[in-house]
Amino acid sequence: QVQLQESGPGLVKPSQTLSLTCTVSGGSITTNYYYWSWIRQPPGKGLEWMGAIAYSGSTYYSPSLKSRTSISRDTSKNQFTLQLSSVTPEDTAVYYCARDPLNSLESDYWGQGTQVTVSS
Repeated sequence: QVQLQESGPGLVKPSQTLSLTCTVSGGSITTNYYYWSWIRQPPGKGLEWMGAIAYSGSTYYSPSLKSRTSISRDTSKNQFTLQLSSVTPEDTAVYYCARDPLNSLESDYWGQGTQVTVSS
């Protein structure tokens, strides 16, 4: 059973960088052919895919967030990390990490989500 757990600060000040870590257990983030995604849901809005890191280490980003987003991984800890720079209150959301099988339209495993609020 694959489990994902998000961690990071729940409050970030405007203009700072939001940093979240997803710790994966029950499966390796280097296993073929899975992608590891970050997804967020602002209050009252739908889910927004932010980006992903592949089993190979390749990264993919949403065009609308690409200039502010970086996803990396630590294979020794079986973790992957999201960094979102220059945050504004519009970045307030529940942030999820998830696993996406190759060629699948849906994530098959999700973290429970973590609330991040951007406020001074």
